[in-house]
Formats: sequence, structure tokens, C-alpha cells
Amino acid sequence: MAIGFIGLGNLGSAIAKRLHSVGEDVIVWNRTEAKIIHLGFPYASSPKALIEKCDTVMMCLFDSEGVRNVLTMEEGLLRADLKGKTIIDLSTNHFDDVVEFHAMVEAKGGAYLEAPVLGSVVPASKGELTVVCAGKEEVFLTCKPLLEKIGQTLFNLKNPGMACKMKLINNLCLGSFMATIAECTALGEACGIDKAELLDILGAGGGKSLVLAAKTQKLINKDFSPHFSNAAINKDLHCLQDLAYSMNRPLYTASVVKELYSKMKEMGKGEEDFCSIYQLFK
Repeated sequence: MAIGFIGLGNLGSAIAKRLHSVGEDVIVWNRTEAKIIHLGFPYASSPKALIEKCDTVMMCLFDSEGVRNVLTMEEGLLRADLKGKTIIDLSTNHFDDVVEFHAMVEAKGGAYLEAPVLGSVVPASKGELTVVCAGKEEVFLTCKPLLEKIGQTLFNLKNPGMACKMKLINNLCLGSFMATIAECTALGEACGIDKAELLDILGAGGGKSLVLAAKTQKLINKDFSPHFSNAAINKDLHCLQDLAYSMNRPLYTASVVKELYSKMKEMGKGEEDFCSIYQLFK
């Protein structure tokens, strides 16, 4: 049976294309059909119609507000009979909201797997994402063969909310690494070091990381087309601050880094790739 897919932004489109490339039939729904017509996927008229055609629907939306809307809107997913249906939510949700989503879907007889992904457009297109799940073991095992088509490494933390908390913690590393690499690049250039050579040296030294490997050429070319946007990392770090507040714990580096990406949004660069923070230091 076909896989349903909702949320065809940069990452969602890459995942949907990957599924299609490995033999899955994909049917999609997007709020604005005109934005995705070029992808060539069959299109359902609503989320409800989509899940009535598919036993499994994946969602890859910007935030929990978007997920809640797709679940509860008129002709939303929760309007359908969900018995025997599974919703795999790849979105980076707020850690409180996602616990509600588990309960809402299960109350309608469906299965819900919280499954935010680590990685962006390029690894998604190659099936090399890391997928961090939270949900019942039987649901995870049922979804595992499908998730292995998009993810190289899979984890299941089981308890609702834990996968989203882990994703936020991971994105503290991601955002901090990117900001540090960007500042190092701008400082090195100010010293008169060629940018390409500087990035090669960082890649062999203290800057060696998946982040630098993914962003070196984009920094050299000043290519800020979005794979993972400033707005997205800013949103995730804001959720991380909520998490720390709920635990009565301070955050140090995360607070500074979050404000750097807030500044990028204020400068009108929210939809650029988060490596464009280089411009702030430059």
C-alpha cells in the first residue's frame, strides 16, 4: 500500500523523493497544492482522505502548531477512522505537545510514532538520516523497515516526549558548532587567510565535524539556499530553553547561540540556511 506524506518543505520533499526512489508509492497532501505540483506525486484532497488511502502517513512539519492543525482541522487526520493506521511524525515538536499527540491518535484507535530526524536535505536524499523515535516498542518495530529506507541509524527511546527532547539537545550541538565555525571563518578571513584553505585546516583540526563537512562548500560559495533554516534552528533552541525552564536548569551556551539565530531572523534572513550566520560575523 502507498505511503502518505504531509509536509513537503525542503526536508520533507527530500524524504518523500527518497522513499519513491527505493520503490515506495507515495501519495501527498500539502496545504498549498501549487507549491508541490512540480514534485509529481499523486495528491489527496485532505489529510483525512490521505489516511483513508494509506495505512501509514508520515508528517514532516515545521512545528507543533502545524502538526496540531493537520490532526484536528476539518477533514484532518483525526476525523478518519484510525484503527489499523499509523502516523509517523518526523517533525521537531515541542516536548509537551508531542505527548498530547500520542494520546490524541491513540484515543482514535491509531498508532503514533514520534520520530524526529537528525540530518538535513543531503543525507535525507541518500537515506542516511538518523531517526530518534519514541513510542511503543511494537509500533517502532512495525515502522522500522520503512524508517530504514530513510535512516542509516535508528533509536527508540520509548517514552513519549523523549525523542523530541533528544532532538532539541542534538540541535544545541548543531547550532553551536555552526556558529563557532562561522565565527572562525570570518576571523580567519580578517587575518588574511584564504577561506577555502582555512576551512580545509579547520576540517583537519578542531573544526572537524559533520557540520563542517556539510557546510564547507556552501560557505565557500556563499550559497545560503536552505537545507535547514535559521528560523528552524531558532525555533528548536527556543523549545530547548522551555525544556530547561521546566526543569529549573540554567542554559549557558544555548542562550547565546539562540540569540544569534534570533538576530538572523530580525535581519530578514530566517529562511536562509543556518550556515548564513557567517554573514553576522563577517
